[in-house]
Amino acid sequence: MALGSALGLLIGNRLPERVQQSVVTGLGLVTLVVGIQNAGRTGNIIIPLLSVVIGTIIGELLRIDLALERFGGWLQRRFAGGSGDESGNDRARFINGFVTASLIFCVGPLTFVGSLMDGMGLALGFQQLAIKSVLDGFAAMAFAASLGVGVAFSIVTIIVLQGGLALVGALLVSGADTAALAQTPAILETTAVGGLLLIALSLVLLDVKKPRVANFLPALVMAPVIVAVAGALGVNIYPI
Repeated sequence: MALGSALGLLIGNRLPERVQQSVVTGLGLVTLVVGIQNAGRTGNIIIPLLSVVIGTIIGELLRIDLALERFGGWLQRRFAGGSGDESGNDRARFINGFVTASLIFCVGPLTFVGSLMDGMGLALGFQQLAIKSVLDGFAAMAFAASLGVGVAFSIVTIIVLQGGLALVGALLVSGADTAALAQTPAILETTAVGGLLLIALSLVLLDVKKPRVANFLPALVMAPVIVAVAGALGVNIYPI
């Protein structure tokens, strides 16, 4: 991803603004299609609905979007040469690139399933993360060309999230049935919620609407929680 970002920065400076805008639009369309595909993996749309509603309320109360923006601003001042009183387009572009890339690269089934399986020591997990890295590299190239150096700093978010998920995978009970992990209700519903978040992000890229996608992130946690609670209560979440 770092290499893709570097190439994107080199290429982006030589591209007209209209070309950069068209690239972002194209990425928005691809993100929309991927989001729809992932959202369709749910077995009961009520679960993503509840997850998004409850998760978004939590996210808005916590103001996760402001926390990410502040972190992006700190990264720029610390590592990208931004001044403390800077309030111009460069700072806004950096933060937009960082937040957008962080969300796109971290919301998806390959991130969750791949990281968990890698933490469990399964070869399939490493393969999925390798595929994700290649895809992220090409996406980072396109994003960096249009959104700037902030895209490259999203690697910090990726390391924290994927590393945390890998640790969770390593701590899972030994002997658990991991072969069908990707098809468990918890993963399927989390993937579906992630798809909805990608659809929301595509609206930003397509300049249709600007939802505060970062505040939707708690919905990713709510999905497996709702599945677990339903299971404990004996509720059939996939009625025939």
